[in-house]
This record gives sequence, structure tokens and C-alpha cells, in this order.
Amino acid sequence: MIGDNYVLLPSGVLAFGEDLQEQNVDERIQGWQENITNTAFFLILAGSQTAEIEGISAAGSTAASRRYTAVADAELLLRGPKLQKKWPLPPLPAGVSPALISYVASRFLKIKPTIISAGLLQSPTFNHVSLESPDIGPARCLSSGNAMERARVKRLLDSGFKIGKKLKKSLLITECVPGGTSTAFAVLSGLGINVNGLISGSHRNPPSELKTKLVKQGLKAAKLKKNPSSVELMAAVGDPFQPIAVGLLMGAKESGQEILLGGGSQMLAVLALALNEIAPELRAEFVGNILIGTTSWLVDESLSSAKNKNTFIHLMNHVANHFKVNILGLASGYRFNDSNQKVLRDYEIGYVKEGVGAGALSLLAQIKGLTQKEMIKRCDLEVSNLFKSNNEKTFNGVKTI
Repeated sequence: MIGDNYVLLPSGVLAFGEDLQEQNVDERIQGWQENITNTAFFLILAGSQTAEIEGISAAGSTAASRRYTAVADAELLLRGPKLQKKWPLPPLPAGVSPALISYVASRFLKIKPTIISAGLLQSPTFNHVSLESPDIGPARCLSSGNAMERARVKRLLDSGFKIGKKLKKSLLITECVPGGTSTAFAVLSGLGINVNGLISGSHRNPPSELKTKLVKQGLKAAKLKKNPSSVELMAAVGDPFQPIAVGLLMGAKESGQEILLGGGSQMLAVLALALNEIAPELRAEFVGNILIGTTSWLVDESLSSAKNKNTFIHLMNHVANHFKVNILGLASGYRFNDSNQKVLRDYEIGYVKEGVGAGALSLLAQIKGLTQKEMIKRCDLEVSNLFKSNNEKTFNGVKTI
């Protein structure tokens, strides 16, 4: 089935991007299917004061709760819903943390993440790799135009590169960064890519006007020269996740690994920042073994009803055209319409959509044979377990079963 630059594959996974017939889609998916257990799976946690702007993010109903979203999501992914947590999940306007979906998929795949942290307000109590002193804290709000010191960005970039260069297996990068779609918006705009109206987020109706205002403020305050370097851009309006992920990506490329970037606009920003540092004649080869992996909810979204376009596909093609490359995206085909849990059905009406690698891990589970029916059954069960472990009658104000 072929549509607006996408094709529905027999596995139920959706492939999208331009010139799909030239991208060896089946061959590349088969490669991941055969090597899933031989994958280096990283979850990067990071903090930015951008997340504290009122109305900017739904990854926690309040600014205070968004300060610990990343550690709470990581703890859920690592330990599962049954066990009591040090960091309870922050209340959400609707839905449930995508870390629950990631947990179900990763358990099926039998893979566990290596956690990397930077810029958090907490010191995680679980095993993790800290690439800087916890005292440094989150990045400043992107509207300042001075989100991080350049020395910090370079240090995080170099640390990520060293880890990536040592890899002897395929790389999966995932993230949890409240406010991260806004910093993605900022760096993509700073690269000269028109992304207005194309950046989503955890809200059912993303606050596009607010994000645009903050990005304009930040880029104006930064006073960047024409064609800024990626380091300059990240320092001006980025977050700590970005240099780590760019470094990991470029290091893994140097060691010849297949790479799956698990997420939406934040992963497109990482890829764009990497491409910005590569000579134009080498860019097509660079993207050759890189995939973007996300959820069906993000890919289905149309932020402009007048255009009636798949917004994320449109955004990805904007990035691809800017750098004159072809980018291949894959989306999990799982849907929760038939779920018994309202917090999961909320995904179908536009809440949450993506995060903590939910899309990439789900699509890997799907190509490995986890059926739609079984995925719903497992997620329904884990929502019930989460409810029981919280020992409450409701979860996010919704009765669970």
C-alpha cells in the first residue's frame, strides 16, 4: 500500500520518505530483525529549563513535575510497573508514560538500555553513565540564546563520540528530555530549515505559537553568524541530549554500525546537526545506514487540517531536501483502539504520541513478530500493574481495570 511518500509493509510497519524504491527497505528491516539482540541500546536523559515554561510541554502537568519526568520514565523502563519507585511518574493531562510501551517492547525483545544522563536536577539511583558533574544542572531556557557554554557542548559531544566509536554492534538511540521538541525546533530553525507548524509535542494540540515565539527570541538573542556550526547552535538554543546523541551517532558511523534513531523531531534535529558538520558530497553516504524510528501516532498527525499532510513525514522531507539526501523513516503500526485501558486509548486521540524510544522499540518488536493483539494485551496488563503499584483508585484521574 503506497501513499504520500509512505508504504505499509506486510509486518504492519510503515516506511516513509522520498524515493523509497531506492532505499532497500526490506533488506534494511531484515538486517535489524536478525540483529536485534546484538544492539547497543542507549537511553539519554537530559534537562532544560525550557521545560519549565508554562504550557510548553505535557510531559508532566506542572513545571515542578517535569523536573523529574526523565528519571521517573527511566526507572519505569528499567524496573517495570510492578515495583515501587523512588521517582513516581508525574501526573499527565491524559495518557500514560510512553516508557510503559517501551518496557513492554524491550521485555519482548530481551534488550535493556544503557542510561546516559546530563543536566538533570536529580542523581539517578539506578545504574547510569554520567558524562558531567550533576552540579552543572539543566541547560538554560532556549529563549536566552545562551542555553549552554560551548565548552560544555564540546565535552558532551566528545564523550558521546568516544562511546559510539567503540561500538561493535548496531546502535539504538532513545531519549527523555522534557521540552525537547522545542529545542529541536530551535536548532532546526537555526540551520535555516523552515519547520514552522511542523513540530509536534506531547500536547494533544501542540503550542506552536508559544514555541515559535521562544525560538525567535532565542535565535535573536544568540546573534549567531550566518551558517553557524552545530556546536554554536546547540550552545545557543539546544539541550544536553543533543551533543551526546550527535557524538554517539557520528562515532557509531565511524565504526561502521547500523543506527536507529528512536524518536520524532528530536532525532531529526540530531541527524541534521550531524549532517551540518559533514561535507556536502559525503552526506548521502552518511545517511545510508541510518533509520528514524517512531510511532504511528506521530506519523498520522496533521497539524494543519488545511494542508491535510502527515506533518512528521513533511518535516522529515524538509530536513532531507535541505541537505539533499534521502532519509528513511519507519513507524510502528500498533494501535490502541481496542485497549481496555483509557490511558492507552488516549494515544489514539493525540495525547503523548512518542518518547523514551516507544516507536523504535515497538517497531522492532513488530518486525520480530509481536502481534497487535498480544501488544495490547501486554500493555493493558502493565497499566493494571502500574495502577496496583501506585496503590490508588485512579491513575491520572482515570479508573483503571
